[in-house]
Parts: sequence; C-alpha cells; structure tokens
Amino acid sequence: MDKVITFAQRHQNILLLYLPRLLMAVVVLVVGWWLIGWATRLLLRATLHLDVSLSSFLRSLVNIVLKVLLLISVAGMVGIETTSFVAILGAAGLAVGLALQGTLANFAGGVLILIFKPYVVGDTIESQGKSGEVREIQIFNTILTNGQGDTIILPNGATSNNVIVNKTAQNKAMVEILAELDNPTSLDALRSWAVPLMQADAQVLPMPAPQVVVTALKPGGVTVAFRAYTLAGQNGAAHGRLIEQLQRAFAEHGVG
Repeated sequence: MDKVITFAQRHQNILLLYLPRLLMAVVVLVVGWWLIGWATRLLLRATLHLDVSLSSFLRSLVNIVLKVLLLISVAGMVGIETTSFVAILGAAGLAVGLALQGTLANFAGGVLILIFKPYVVGDTIESQGKSGEVREIQIFNTILTNGQGDTIILPNGATSNNVIVNKTAQNKAMVEILAELDNPTSLDALRSWAVPLMQADAQVLPMPAPQVVVTALKPGGVTVAFRAYTLAGQNGAAHGRLIEQLQRAFAEHGVG
C-alpha cells in the first residue's frame, strides 16, 4: 500500500493529466461503439427498400469504417499523435495491403458482384464446385446454404473470377437428390418409376423434365442423381418431399 501511495505522490502531475483523458477515452469508446451499433441498425431500416445484397454490403462497410474512425479518435484523446498515427496506418496499410492481396481481391469481387448482379440474395447458384441458395453477400464472402443444412462460404474474389451457374436466373431452381446405391439395378428400370414419381409432385415443373442420371462409379455401386425443377423459392420444400417419397419407393422396389 505504501508503494502505491509513494508512486501516486511521485507521479501526481502525470496522473492528474492523463487519468481524466483515459477515463474520457474509455467512455467515448464504449458510447461510440454502442452508437455505431445503433447507426448500423438505423441504416438497416433506411435501406429496406434497396436490394438485400446491397443493403447487407453497405451495413458491413459502414460498420467497419466507423469503428476504425472511432479507434483513431480514442487514440488521439489519450495523447497519441494522430497525424503520425495516420501516417503509420498508411504505411502499415500498404504493407498489409500487399500481404492481404487476396482479401482486397475479395472486397473488389464483392463490389463487382453487387454492381453487375450475376446473382442476388435468394438465388441458387453453383460456383467453384459448390452449390446452394445465396443467403447473404458480405464485403469479402458470399454465404450459401444447401439442402443438407450446410453453410458454405465462398470468397467473393474467386467467385467473381470463376464460372457462376445461376440456377434461378430464369425463375427456376433445380432439386438434386444424390443416392449411393450398393445394388445397382437397370437405369431404365430405375427411371421407369422414379421419373413419374417426381413428375407427380405438384411443384415439379414439366419442363425441363425430371432426370435420373449416374454421376459417379464406385466399387460395388454407383451414385445416382435424381433431378427435377421447380419455381424459384419452391425447391426447398420439394427437396424434402421428394427425399421421403424416394426413400419409400426404394424400399418398395428393393433398391438400396
């Protein structure tokens, strides 16, 4: 305790000078962080009329920029020379930029996706060997979900520079169910009951017609894809129904 008192007496002037600044900086940081969250929510309401993809991108960008500005302001309040700090940030930014070229490419890719709209939120796409429904277009990534409940994260840079198959651009979505069959039967026999089963579903479109195709061979069996098309937005419900119906049909026809 005596050491603390002695330290306080020796550094009284410094404490009186910097302690109020430090306390004020903490208050500004906490309040500013809360205000940024509030402003982001306000921006969400203000951009409801915009495209969902653009709205999500703007919120993410504004949130990051405001937080960086807040941290610079707080640094200035505690006595850090912000001019030098900004210069250091600039130099560091150049070095980091060179090190994070992939991240910057993802940012640029996100901007290109939002401008040219090869897909929007709600579309079902396939890119880089992955497919699913677009849930969100963020600054650096595009978030997909598939029929198996997986969340797929695609880097925007690679996505914008690769082939993108938009399966809902024509207001249609493909339902694909993969089955690994250990006792393969005749493909024609499989089609004879599987195609009518899919055609009987109320949400399956007559054109393009449902398909049953072999997608892979393995020792002792094959992987078969059952494909059908629905209107955009109806593929999720149809996927679940067709899985149940095909499972029952497999049992009835002795396929497994």
